[in-house]
Amino acid sequence: AIPALSASLAYFDSYRTASLPQNLTQAQRDFFGAHTYERVDKPEAGAVHTDWPSMIKIKTKTRTK
Repeated sequence: AIPALSASLAYFDSYRTASLPQNLTQAQRDFFGAHTYERVDKPEAGAVHTDWPSMIKIKTKTRTK
């Protein structure tokens, strides 16, 4: 009974929250399909696209040194 109540409360909380944490979902969509995302900390920037593969290569090169 407790897991069902907990899930129900989480569902209800999602309806009364102003903004939900969708950053991981948006990042995955942008990585795999070149979709854009909007930054919460910089709304004036509008739709943003990041070239994720080049960022991964840069971080990999810096770690191996």
